[in-house]
Amino acid sequence: MKKPELLIPAKGMEELKTAVIFGADAVYIGGEVFSLRAKARNFTPESMREGIAFAHERGVKVHVTANVLAHDADLAEAEEYFKLLKDIGPDALIISDPGMFTLAKKICPRIDIHISTQANNTNYLSFLFWKDQGAKRVVSARELSLSEIRDIRDHIPDDMEIESFVHGAMCISYSGRCLLSNYLTGRDANKGECTHPCRWEYSLSEESRPGQYFPVFENERGTYIFNSKDLCMIDHIPDLVAAGINSFKIEGRMKNALYVATVARTYRKAIDDYFEDPEKYRCNISWYDEEIRKCTIRDFTTGFYYGKPSEEAQIYDNNTYIREYTYLGRADEVDEDGTVLLRQKNKFVKGEEIEIMKPDFSNETAVVLSIEDMEGNEQESAPHPEQELKVRLSGHCDKYDILRRRE
Repeated sequence: MKKPELLIPAKGMEELKTAVIFGADAVYIGGEVFSLRAKARNFTPESMREGIAFAHERGVKVHVTANVLAHDADLAEAEEYFKLLKDIGPDALIISDPGMFTLAKKICPRIDIHISTQANNTNYLSFLFWKDQGAKRVVSARELSLSEIRDIRDHIPDDMEIESFVHGAMCISYSGRCLLSNYLTGRDANKGECTHPCRWEYSLSEESRPGQYFPVFENERGTYIFNSKDLCMIDHIPDLVAAGINSFKIEGRMKNALYVATVARTYRKAIDDYFEDPEKYRCNISWYDEEIRKCTIRDFTTGFYYGKPSEEAQIYDNNTYIREYTYLGRADEVDEDGTVLLRQKNKFVKGEEIEIMKPDFSNETAVVLSIEDMEGNEQESAPHPEQELKVRLSGHCDKYDILRRRE
């Protein structure tokens, strides 16, 4: 059995570097156009070059998404974009639209093309179709069970790769091709502008009684009828491997560096433990379960992997995240005297106890000894988001370590 690739999302340079340092085999990112994540910071051509160079220096691949469903008006710009990507040189392009595929194959013949989950591939003949077109990999539809993926694996060549989501937010629509946002707000999910109406609370209005709203109940639990739990397969690595999946994909191109570090580090250890010794993996499951919850989550489900989800896969009474830890910042630099330079993400104060999260799977408790701005002025707290600070800690911190606080 070949160890599967661990594929981690990154919305910007901070998240890309974090993914690389905390255990990714590959990172997927979006450019400024055609990437289905309009709200993400995304990558300019210059930052894309920088990010790819950073990853390649450390043996990590970078995949670039261009998975919109294009209209005729998009094609001229797409052609120029693929010419740019040919020059930049990512390891793969993630595409769903046949027209965009045709352009990419013509303009970027030396860059691998992966077929996005947006293309809804649910059978082995679809996989073989894309193989014949020149695709190297297909991302399986989220609605497939593990037994279905195993059947696809048995019917396609060994060099045809399967990539599957194993963790992250679930879309209520079929493989993400949703029209709710476009219908309700005019913002098209298939153009990267989804407003996530599946997370909203709904009520009914009867035509003859305008202004009177009636609650929507499902199993008498509440009104958030489309609000899915997050996918989490950390306890099922052996089954994912047995299904023949080549790449374990994490959802989250809108998430912060704490989320990226948490999922990358936890899945990295789980995969490595299993391939070192299945018994070691089984003994460490409680550690994986504890660590994977140390970022924002909506509780967990196994999605469609073991059959059609029941009502237990939904959250009916709220649309809020569970947050056990708060992201304080990442160590951008560490001076010789141990002073940590960081860009603050959430408030923390002098004298409080925090945690240093390290890529080697360890966590170190530390006290904030001092806080200074970049001019050397002391502060009792760090209340201003994105402020650059110099911080001294009682524990040892290295460059790229994550600082977090238990809530």
